[in-house]
Amino acid sequence: MPPTDPTSQTRADQPLLPTLRRFLPYLWPAGETGLKARIVVAMLLVVASKIVQVFGAAYTLKYAVDRMSVGDRSLVTIVVLLVVGYAASRFSTTLFDNLRNAVFERVGQDATRRLAASVFRHLHGLSLRFHLERRTGAVTKVVERGTKSIDTMLYFLLFNIAPTVLELAMVLTIFWTSFGWPLVAATVAMVAIYIVFTQKVTDWRNALRAQMNDLDTGAVAHAVDSLLNFETVKYFGAEEREAKRYDAAISAYAAAATKSENSLAWLNVGQALITNAMLGGGMAYVAWGWSQGRFSAGDVVFVSTLLSQLFRPLDLLGMVYRTIRQGVIDMASMFALIDTPAEVVDAPNAAPLVVDRGRVRASTSTFRRARRWRWWGHRARASRRSRG
Repeated sequence: MPPTDPTSQTRADQPLLPTLRRFLPYLWPAGETGLKARIVVAMLLVVASKIVQVFGAAYTLKYAVDRMSVGDRSLVTIVVLLVVGYAASRFSTTLFDNLRNAVFERVGQDATRRLAASVFRHLHGLSLRFHLERRTGAVTKVVERGTKSIDTMLYFLLFNIAPTVLELAMVLTIFWTSFGWPLVAATVAMVAIYIVFTQKVTDWRNALRAQMNDLDTGAVAHAVDSLLNFETVKYFGAEEREAKRYDAAISAYAAAATKSENSLAWLNVGQALITNAMLGGGMAYVAWGWSQGRFSAGDVVFVSTLLSQLFRPLDLLGMVYRTIRQGVIDMASMFALIDTPAEVVDAPNAAPLVVDRGRVRASTSTFRRARRWRWWGHRARASRRSRG
């Protein structure tokens, strides 16, 4: 048996790309044209949603404010139409996002089904020694976490990180053409600081999360194994001892969970400081340009809208990064189960065993009595039994 325990959850440094590359065949299966088409349509809906959000909602609101700042009340019809267009753009963004989820849902479920069936089939192909040396509760927990992490990882990678990168590129292009390099440089710097800060703090939180998962797995495994061996516990009158051991396990898990959740406050405060500093600085820069006659009043609202829309998904970056890293750990543990080799493996191109006739023969069996040093011999008749 391999020395590595595939049920271990302490490996918080699992590489992201190798795990995703290994999962890619389940997401993009060969011969499944319908599923591949769904993925393409979902990505097109992502692009459409971001185009409408950036170039539709933000620009219509900017033009509405510019028309109102002129003071010409005869432009009220145009202003109302722009406001309606702003609302329609926001609704279209929500519509595209939900259509995207509906189109992609079958893809995620199919990938989860394929991988879960592959793990289940492989577990049944392993030897009895593996199942005797591994705790059933821990193994099932690893499989459960691994399969549940698939859908979450797909959603965040394809529909949170990728759209945010696309939106950032659009916003930087608009800032460069309309407001100059200072706003572009400030946005890039703040986003970079935000990402680095989130990564460092989340890595620290991932270590706490991995420890919490270890304790959770241990508590569940102890409860399952104790209940499976109910008769043995009863025979030795060990109910109280088992209860104390389980209480100690869940107490350790509760302490680790509390520490992990408290660390979230540090992450939220730091992220809020960075995002609001960027929002305030960007609006102040445009307001200064307005005082110099370079920008309009609508530009202040325009920049505020773009930055608010950009930082809205970035506010979830900590949770997204933590979820993806934890999902990689869970999927790597499940892939470790798949990589566990079976002790008995058929030779390549082995022919099926065919038994036409069977025969059992017993001959010259000997035994010795316990109190007498005397050998007794017995010659048994050959007995034959044909197959079938």
